[in-house]
Amino acid sequence: MPDAGRVISLCSILVDQVLEVPAIPERGGGMLATATRSLVGGGFNLVAAAARQGIATVYAGVHGTGRNGDLIRAALAREGVQSASAPRTEADSGFCLAMIEPDGQPTFVTMPGVESRLAPTDLVGLGITASDVVALSGYDLLYRVSGATITAWLAESGWSVGSGPQVMLDPGPLVAEIPAGTLDAVLARAGVLTLNQREARLLADARGASGRDLATALRDGARVPPATTVIVREGADGCWAHGGLLEDTMIHVPAPKVSVVDATGAGDAHSGVLASELLRGVSFEDALLTANRAAAFSVTRSGPATAPTCAELAGWSSS
Repeated sequence: MPDAGRVISLCSILVDQVLEVPAIPERGGGMLATATRSLVGGGFNLVAAAARQGIATVYAGVHGTGRNGDLIRAALAREGVQSASAPRTEADSGFCLAMIEPDGQPTFVTMPGVESRLAPTDLVGLGITASDVVALSGYDLLYRVSGATITAWLAESGWSVGSGPQVMLDPGPLVAEIPAGTLDAVLARAGVLTLNQREARLLADARGASGRDLATALRDGARVPPATTVIVREGADGCWAHGGLLEDTMIHVPAPKVSVVDATGAGDAHSGVLASELLRGVSFEDALLTANRAAAFSVTRSGPATAPTCAELAGWSSS
């Protein structure tokens, strides 16, 4: 097994204000929530998932001062995740209102904070090598300041797919709102593009297509380079992957069947464990199989950062 590198995440961390609701209210209507809780979420879900696999993990984003920043620093410390920068003193970290329906499906509204203002100086001294995986989120590309910082940083790095660290991009639910120039600049350097079916439809501009068709459309389209491995996550139906490390092979990797309690953070659990498995040097298909199991495990628990540890995953059966 090769010497494992680090997972270095620029996926911004904020605090989830969670409301469990019978349904999403109609416009102009109201609703009584059945429960509420405050939890660290956003990019924390990914770094927690990676750290729980025993992989050295670094949060390279920004965090603030105030109640939210305090919660974030405490959560990172509990997971053994290194924070690459000191807290920003000018503002607090943001929050996300997450409304969870009875089937576990979340709906999000995000209020950005200081994490949306990543500066070039925040990325100095990370010491990134070709052994590392760099995780990026579409939320940060959507932010005017952070998006410009990340695209310029990638351009100046000289990295390309297959040269430098493995860059993994999850464009997220607002993929259609990311400025085209910003998204294309990052896609040009992303070795792995991972997204769910809805996001894939938006990026591929395809309606009603299957995961297999979407993976093909994304890889064959003009925006995603042939060297990029495309993963389309389908929840209970596993995922499809095509291109890049798989070359012309299309694979479908199943997921365990579970009863969903809360799907918040399942995609991040998948990405964090996938990054960890790739650093261990396992095959891409085996890495996806483990990532699918971790995501399935995570949705059986309530909360955003519910990825399993290595030991939990090894001893877990979905039956």
